[in-house]
Amino acid sequence: MNKVVTFGEIMGRVAPRGFLRFRQALPGALDFTFAGAEATVAASVAYLGGEATFVTALPKHALGDACVANLKAMGVDTQYVQRTKRGRLGLYFLETGANQRPSNVIYDRESSAISLTPPESYPWAKIFAGAGWFHISGITPAISALASAAALAAVQAAHAQGVTVSCDLNFRRKLWSWEPATDPQALAQRTMRKILPFVDVVIGNEEDAGEVLGIHASDTDVQAGKLATDKYPDVARQIVAQFPQVKLVAITLRESISASHNNWGAMLFDAASDRAYFAPLRSGQYQPYQITHIVDRVGGGDAFAAGLIFARLTPGLCEPQTALSFAVASSCLAHSIVGDYNFSSRAEVEALMGGSASGRVVR
Repeated sequence: MNKVVTFGEIMGRVAPRGFLRFRQALPGALDFTFAGAEATVAASVAYLGGEATFVTALPKHALGDACVANLKAMGVDTQYVQRTKRGRLGLYFLETGANQRPSNVIYDRESSAISLTPPESYPWAKIFAGAGWFHISGITPAISALASAAALAAVQAAHAQGVTVSCDLNFRRKLWSWEPATDPQALAQRTMRKILPFVDVVIGNEEDAGEVLGIHASDTDVQAGKLATDKYPDVARQIVAQFPQVKLVAITLRESISASHNNWGAMLFDAASDRAYFAPLRSGQYQPYQITHIVDRVGGGDAFAAGLIFARLTPGLCEPQTALSFAVASSCLAHSIVGDYNFSSRAEVEALMGGSASGRVVR
């Protein structure tokens, strides 16, 4: 398997235990873990058995040391993590929702190390030597003007070296604020349209496609949990029409019945064959996983991206239908695990793919 490289911000994730709200939990103990879209993808790829390198900038102090040690413990190569005296470790605070109460994220990322690190600080040619895949998300260019410039430099360098590039659109309205006079959506669209011409695989959901690219699926209301899955191949075709170099478009299909109950699946569109694949399938028909008691949904999309990347690079899993089924099963399992990282093994994912969904004790 070729090396997978990801680039983005890794943060501290601060959360009350269980389903407590901050007003209930404070003063008192909070759980602190490490998180971040691209770091989560790298950690998940490594946990599945792949080779992953994570690139970022971290402050040169004990918290940064602990973050690097955590990544190494997951099996992630950290040799290109830039340690700097400028900037801080970004944070995000999470209240986990339940039933009709949604989860809530509070960002505290201003002046983080990666937001202050210019693109020339990263040795891109060395980073991509021997790499087979590069992954980034729309969160990284949302952090700051410098992080945006670094993201563009990264995709350009990867593309120039023939590395497959994937991008999860991941629109985060709260983050697109580094140009105060510009509407967040307008800033995201302008910025991402510079990055996407260097991308081979686009990942996202209907909401991302609408906010970033102005492309919407008809008869769909994501807020109401209503998805017209037969309309999504057209969304993918519109993305390919705007960016003809894109080879694959993966769209996750989340039906949010409540914060605790989601139906989960995905579509993968192959531009070369003009064919759309759906997963999971039952008797040849699309039937989403019903996740009725979500433990933690944050990081679920990153688990999907990691599963898709790992599968596409792994013999026996790389065919479109199989790769998509693997990615969806991997992400489904991630909903049962506290924290952003997906601690699901390849064998566990393949067992779910094979229909082992009862949750019976494995003895």
